[in-house]
Amino acid sequence: MSTEGGMKAVIAALLANTGIAISKFIAFFFTGSSSMLSEAIHSVADASNQVLLLVGNKRSRKPADEKHPFGYGRRRYVYGFVVAIVLFLVGGLFSLYEGLHKWQRPEPLSDWWIAVLVLVVAIVLETFSFRTALRETNKSRGKKSLARFVRDSRQPELPVILLEDLGALLGLVFALLGVGMAVITGDGRWDAVGAMAVGTLLVVIAIFLAMEMTTMLVGEGALPEEVEAIRAALVATALVERVIHLRTMHVGPDELLVAAKIAIRGSETAAGIAAGIDEAERALRAAVPSARYVFIEPDLNRGQL
Repeated sequence: MSTEGGMKAVIAALLANTGIAISKFIAFFFTGSSSMLSEAIHSVADASNQVLLLVGNKRSRKPADEKHPFGYGRRRYVYGFVVAIVLFLVGGLFSLYEGLHKWQRPEPLSDWWIAVLVLVVAIVLETFSFRTALRETNKSRGKKSLARFVRDSRQPELPVILLEDLGALLGLVFALLGVGMAVITGDGRWDAVGAMAVGTLLVVIAIFLAMEMTTMLVGEGALPEEVEAIRAALVATALVERVIHLRTMHVGPDELLVAAKIAIRGSETAAGIAAGIDEAERALRAAVPSARYVFIEPDLNRGQL
């Protein structure tokens, strides 16, 4: 997946959410709608998250040093995890609290048409942002479904933006329904229901994102198709009789560590082994370009002894 594509989606979402947040706060000021306030906080959380993703991407580019010999690529996962926490605490829990508060003390909406206008415009802007994220995703996901792409992705930016934008669109629809029903029925509790629906949606998305980022922080291996490509590339070289075992781990979204123990013939010379390992490394990196750190340990092919 292209990191550049992920950054395009992040910037598009940041611009959209900043403008939307301002308009929602203005609408809340005039209407007093809980759904509108929840949506405004939601947009603030989303815009803050996009800033965090941009900062994380920039800080992850710091070159490797003695303290971090494999670089700082996994910082992007750290910031992705922080995004999930911000979305959960600031977006989800606040919306649930505001909705519950207005359910207990419902208030009529004033100037409701402002809220409806802002929500409709926000839906249009969020749709453009979601389309940008979807377009960048389609460049990378191939034949995978969106659900599998999100689960398999080792880069945090696009999956986070996809889920945020999808959650934002659904949240706007919930808020619009809540405001609409409150106006039609004259019952302010419908507005509270809209706010609680937005909060519940954000909590669910945040929990899913936190789980995905946690697995990345712990250290996920290469995708199954990448593991098979690595194995096939090694076996195809002249030195390697078979792969005894293979271990992989992402040390960053674009950087893969590969450790392989290979079986070789007992008749190989030291010079032949060294040349064969060099050839195996070149073949491996050609098959999986993200394999930045490669460690190959030769051993006798004991099955032939």
